[in-house]
Amino acid sequence: MVESGQADEAPGIAAVGFRNPDRSRLGLEVVRYSQLTGRVSDETRTRSHRPDFHLLVLTTAGTAQVTVDFVSRPCAPGTLLHIRPGQVHRLFHPSVDGMEADLVLFTAAFPPRLDRIAPLLSHLPGPVARQLADDEYAGIARTMDDLATEYRRATAGPGAPGAAADLLRLLLATLLVRMTLLPGDTGPAASNDLFRRFRHELDRSYATTRGAADYAARVGCSPRTLNRACQEATGRTAKALIDAQVALEAKRLLAHTDLPVATVSRRLGFSEPTNFGKFFVRETGSTPGAFRAQEQG
Repeated sequence: MVESGQADEAPGIAAVGFRNPDRSRLGLEVVRYSQLTGRVSDETRTRSHRPDFHLLVLTTAGTAQVTVDFVSRPCAPGTLLHIRPGQVHRLFHPSVDGMEADLVLFTAAFPPRLDRIAPLLSHLPGPVARQLADDEYAGIARTMDDLATEYRRATAGPGAPGAAADLLRLLLATLLVRMTLLPGDTGPAASNDLFRRFRHELDRSYATTRGAADYAARVGCSPRTLNRACQEATGRTAKALIDAQVALEAKRLLAHTDLPVATVSRRLGFSEPTNFGKFFVRETGSTPGAFRAQEQG
């Protein structure tokens, strides 16, 4: 991975782009936590990051508190994290205590296109952290070990031939399929194609429109049909999900940057800062200034 500058020119959040240090054209990297921390600066360790790739972390030793989008996730041996593209996180947290973990970093385009794993690779909300049972841990760890072994083989020579890359894709797919078999990773959203298309459009357009009717038109259905799909998948209306996404991005910018509130307001498509303030209070119960003071204090 490589820091590609500030996220949307927002100081405090490091935009992290995928770059394999072993094979520049390979959209996958398998690395130990201790190896990764050994090649990042102290400054990088203290910053929040927003990657443009998927990150799987299987804790094998030690403990840590990893923060992902304002939720602190305790990590102990057997904890599996899945950090998705765009999520703001602090993996190198000050409270890490002897942590060791297996990490798999990959671009959304690298795995094979399988219906079973599509929800994991989409913009659907899903579990960030889970504590695996012994049998679940054994299967996930074994597959990660196989993936790490083949990754080392593929990157040991002068180049990664196509067959080696294909094998890595299939092993990654095996790991992702195992994850879909874990409790809580399947549900109505997994088979709701309309909801998946809405989530994709929401991630692209939340800063330009907050109208449910606009999203319904973009995904080719009526507002009533979109609401029904959203409620089947999450129990919430399309409008509630849209507002929640805007509020989350507002919290990211307020907590992790020094951008003026008026600038945050404009970035999120509000015509006036006062309108943004009322929206933020309604969604979070706090004013933008009070929230920033609490998070940065």
